[in-house]
Amino acid sequence: MDSTSASAENIYVPDAVQRAAKILVVGHFAVGKTTLIGTLSEITPLRTEERMTQAAAHLDDLRSAPGKETTTVALDFGRLTLSDELVLYLFGTPGQQRFVQLWEDMARGSLGALLLIDPGRLADTFPVIDLVERYGLEYAVAVNSFDPATQHGEDELREALDLLPDTPVIHCDARDQKSSAKALITLVQHLLARVA
Repeated sequence: MDSTSASAENIYVPDAVQRAAKILVVGHFAVGKTTLIGTLSEITPLRTEERMTQAAAHLDDLRSAPGKETTTVALDFGRLTLSDELVLYLFGTPGQQRFVQLWEDMARGSLGALLLIDPGRLADTFPVIDLVERYGLEYAVAVNSFDPATQHGEDELREALDLLPDTPVIHCDARDQKSSAKALITLVQHLLARVA
C-alpha cells in the first residue's frame, strides 16, 4: 500500500485484533528493505533515514547504488493487518555491519525474517545470513531483482548461499505491492509450516 494513502481510520489497530507478530526485514546495504516496508505498510512507515556523508564514504560501497543519498541508521517500521484478529509489525534492520549491535534487540521476539538479497551482490548476503542464524530466526529469501542480467535460478542461488532445502526462495520487486506481499506470504506460510 502506498504510504501516503494512510488515513485516520487505519492509524490505530482495530479493537478486534487479538494477536500481533513481529517480522524482521533484513538484508545487506542498499538491497531494498526500506522500500519493501514502505510498499507494504498500511500506515506511514517510521524511517530513520539520514543523509550519507563523506565520513562514511570508505564504509559504504555505493558502486551498486550510485544514486543512494540516505541510509537507515536504526530501523524502519511498518504495520500490516492480515485479518480481523492478526497484525504484522515489520521491522527493517540497517544493512551495514557498523549497526549490527541493533540486531539483538530487534531479533528478540521476532517470529522470523524476510531476507532480501541482490543477486548481483551475493557475497554481501553472507554476514546477514550469519546474523539471522545466530539469533535462531526462521527465514525466507526474497530475491529483489535489480538487473535482469544478474538473474540466477533457484538451485544456483541455494547452492551459492548454502541454504537448507526447506528455506523458501522467491523472486520479488520491493517497489511492487503485489510482489512484496507474495514474498511476505511465503515467509508467513513457512513460519506456519514450522509450528504445525
